[in-house]
Amino acid sequence: LVAVVGFAMIYAVFCLGLNFFMGYTGQASFGQNAFAALGGYGSAILTSDYGWEPLAALLAMMAFSGLVAAIIGYPTLRLRGHYLAMATFALGLITYELSIELTGITQGYMGFSGIPPLGIGKWKLASEKQQLVALVLFVLLGVWISARLRDSRFGRALRAIAGSEKAASALGVEVSRYKLAAFVIAALYASAAGSLFAHFVGFISPEVFGAAMVVLPFTVLYLGGIGTKWGPVVGAIIVSLLPGALRSLGLKEMQD
Repeated sequence: LVAVVGFAMIYAVFCLGLNFFMGYTGQASFGQNAFAALGGYGSAILTSDYGWEPLAALLAMMAFSGLVAAIIGYPTLRLRGHYLAMATFALGLITYELSIELTGITQGYMGFSGIPPLGIGKWKLASEKQQLVALVLFVLLGVWISARLRDSRFGRALRAIAGSEKAASALGVEVSRYKLAAFVIAALYASAAGSLFAHFVGFISPEVFGAAMVVLPFTVLYLGGIGTKWGPVVGAIIVSLLPGALRSLGLKEMQD
């Protein structure tokens, strides 16, 4: 159960960022798994091969992913509708293929193992329960930051863009700049989720950042309530716990 809830918290962090871009800004992105892969593999390499502290590696990869998102997002976000969705989907596919082909860096299908758990210095979160507490704190921090941004002038501009880009532009909102900022914020959350997964499990492989990470977050958002404060968290918990509950119910019916 601890592991299941831990995965739910990681997906909640990931979906908080996607909710910011889709729920608050009204844009479509199918490529957030690319930034999760950057965070996961980056943290794995920095901590395992170069001796970085996990938290330092997580923050460094968030900064790097944000920079990549800004560079990629500047031309990509000029697209709209289905064209934007297809462009972001291509980004996710390219990153997935690179994680398979760059075996010298990512170990390919063999996966990257031996990733240390979260911690600072000699203080390591060795047990799953300790790591779960850290993940819950990450989620609460992520919700707080997201809520503060949503209720700020910046967040109101994003909601105006979600309502109508033309109307927002007429009111003086720099649509392209705000969309890019929202895209970068979503990438920061995705990168953090990828790093958290790597340190929580201690192993990553390309399958982790494949099609499931593209499709499942949409289910999470729409189940929990897209564009709401706690929607990503609620949806992630439901999606993570529901399969186990259904299996238990099926076994009980068979026994009866």
